[in-house]
Amino acid sequence: MSKPTTFVEITMPQFAESLVSATIGKWLKQPGDPVEQYEPLCDVLTDKVNAELPSTVEGILREILVEAGETVDVGTVIAYVEVAGTGVEAAPETSGGTASSEEPVLQGDQSMRHRYSPAVQQLAGEHGVDLNQVIGTGLGGRITRKDVLQFVEQGQSASKNTAAESAPVSNQGVSFNPVVPVRHSGLHLSESPRIPKIEVEKQQTVGSNEYFIDVTPIRNTIARNMRQSVTEIPHAWTTIEVDVTNLVVLRNKYKEEFMRREGINLTYLAFLLKAVVNAIKDYPIINSVWAVDKIIVKKDINLSLAVGTEDSVLTPVIKKADTLNIAGLAREADRLAKATRAGTLKLDDLQGGTFTINNTGSFGSILSYPIINYPQAAILTFESIVKRPVVINDMIAVRSMANLCLSLDHRILDGVICGRFLQRVKENMESYDLDTKLY
Repeated sequence: MSKPTTFVEITMPQFAESLVSATIGKWLKQPGDPVEQYEPLCDVLTDKVNAELPSTVEGILREILVEAGETVDVGTVIAYVEVAGTGVEAAPETSGGTASSEEPVLQGDQSMRHRYSPAVQQLAGEHGVDLNQVIGTGLGGRITRKDVLQFVEQGQSASKNTAAESAPVSNQGVSFNPVVPVRHSGLHLSESPRIPKIEVEKQQTVGSNEYFIDVTPIRNTIARNMRQSVTEIPHAWTTIEVDVTNLVVLRNKYKEEFMRREGINLTYLAFLLKAVVNAIKDYPIINSVWAVDKIIVKKDINLSLAVGTEDSVLTPVIKKADTLNIAGLAREADRLAKATRAGTLKLDDLQGGTFTINNTGSFGSILSYPIINYPQAAILTFESIVKRPVVINDMIAVRSMANLCLSLDHRILDGVICGRFLQRVKENMESYDLDTKLY
């Protein structure tokens, strides 16, 4: 006699208090695959992080309800895992409703037939499909997106569902009106463009000089955030030139010793971080957020660090940067950069940023116009250090020069305060000398 089994629902968890929805990035397991407890089932994307969703139980993944690329609310059931030997019989829910007289003849277990995922409900609403007419091939007769699409392709939707469009169908206490749009996304995400369903990847159309690349969930998230920033925040931009000759000498003095001692490179970025932190202490309004009827000034100085990968850019956060010395800032920046490129960032690493720094100079850029990391008030870029002739005391000298570019939220900040802030950063950068301590 076989052991009784039960089907455990895997739901979309709430990764953070403010998150109401998330997107499935990629399924790491497929139906039929055995899974261990805490083994990752899929990648989940929130606004800024790509996290792995572990299985809460050990068993066999039986059905995937939400496909990769779809966004669902927190708490939505996204998959079922079959667990053996629990002593609980059968499926998670039984069908207590009376089948419609128009329903097709069904065979086998249909206990899940009338439990519809948000994706299925939306798809049925778009095509005017009466789900009572669709045969489900999922677990317990559950209807999947594939079943609905196949039903539509067979041309069985329009003629049979005129009545269904005028009157909602009630089954097992679940009311579904295909005319009413189904909410499948949360705050902010409700206005997001849907992820394009392009089926080809880096394939060139015959006879065309174009090829297509799928828009990944993380790319879609970046696009949404950038659009939100430029449409909601009135950007202004300013730049200042900094003489970092003494900093170059100082860094050259310590870089080999620092590598031996810490095992990481001592970059110019660490010195910039310290200079910015000290400037924010003098002008705390830079470290603020617009809140419609008030401006919220953050006491903690948490520096977001823009880190690019091959196909995206993330902004991990150096928490309480004002409590770290130059060596500590260098270690934390190195740790976050490596974790970003290795894809091992934790959600906490990306939360709480109050001001963003982007080291665009690492690519040779000398001038840039950065987009503010919403909802922060400003973002600063550190451009490439170049040697060029400079007039000092009516004499020409060769100096190491760099530009600092600042984009600001003009609802909060104006030219005077930002000019003074940049001037203070410049003074801090130019004040480094051979007596500056790293620890």
